[in-house]
Amino acid sequence: MLAIGQELVRAGHEVVWCGPENVLRPLVGPDATVHATGARAYRRYDEMGMAGLRALWDGYLIPFTRFTLGPVDAAVVEHEPDVVVTEQYALAGGLVAHRRGVPWATLCTGTLELTPPADLPEFEDFVADRVSQVVAMAGLPAGEPVDPRFSPHLVIALMTRGLVGDVELPDRCVLTGAALGVRPNAPEFPWHAWDPDRRHVLVTVGTLVGHMIGDFYERAAAVLAPMADEVQAVFVTSGVAAESFPDNAIAAELVPMLDLMPKLDALVCHAGGAVNEALAFGVPMVVAPVRSEQVALARQVDRSGAGIEVSILDATVAELDAAVRAVLDEPGYRRNARRIAAEFAAAGGAAAAAAHLAELASGG
Repeated sequence: MLAIGQELVRAGHEVVWCGPENVLRPLVGPDATVHATGARAYRRYDEMGMAGLRALWDGYLIPFTRFTLGPVDAAVVEHEPDVVVTEQYALAGGLVAHRRGVPWATLCTGTLELTPPADLPEFEDFVADRVSQVVAMAGLPAGEPVDPRFSPHLVIALMTRGLVGDVELPDRCVLTGAALGVRPNAPEFPWHAWDPDRRHVLVTVGTLVGHMIGDFYERAAAVLAPMADEVQAVFVTSGVAAESFPDNAIAAELVPMLDLMPKLDALVCHAGGAVNEALAFGVPMVVAPVRSEQVALARQVDRSGAGIEVSILDATVAELDAAVRAVLDEPGYRRNARRIAAEFAAAGGAAAAAAHLAELASGG
């Protein structure tokens, strides 16, 4: 969202942000207009499969929608936008825009809703029920033909056919590849410890699911420690104690992902946002998904040949070792990752997304 907003501002459009100001302000800068929603804490769930999907909707998305409907409505009334752009799970944006008669666009940063995994057979019925609940919450009539996950005006999906395959996509859906921009809050990195003579593997499960990974980091460390002569590991700690990592590894609470990616030989991750960042730079990966939305993306990475899916809880050290060595040493994985990187580049990323939004704003 930040990258697309930067492109719109660069093209001369006015961008108003709606969300928690303490999150947005460090990203968008002191001069941007932020309509604050306030912030509240939600339970960090650890269920998986359909239970995880229920926890996502019932424990987060429905209360989050209830919490943000008023502030989003006030923002639309006050600022009178030509277009509302809403992240797919920020359901209040689509509901308010539909109610107010404002054109709106959905931004799909993930793939679960577009291509739900076959092992979630209850997905469609369950989500349809929860969508009807949030539609009613917004005061819209029962049976109102609106799904706040998918705008009828424009759906922007940050992926390409190399990932999603030949599945049927929603009407007015465009594939733009990854949207990457300038990140003013990028953390410092201990480059003095970087060994340019070794290959590099980044291991990360982001900052939200560390409580759900069991001893995955310990197993990854057991794989990478014996490779120390040729491979330097970088671990995003996610609350894991520094002594859990090999002596030769770089461990940091946060890392500047877009600075690291061009220098990496492989990525080990939980199939979160790092996947698109890695694919944009042609980095092959081992993906160990945690939640349902990550499972969907991990399957696509595996099918594309750009990486290998493993179980985050059950993969043995031997299985992890085989997967890491494969993406490092077998050229097909990097070749497929680079193929998708070329697709991403051709799709246009943030600039293409911004152009579609500008067209929608002008009545196109």
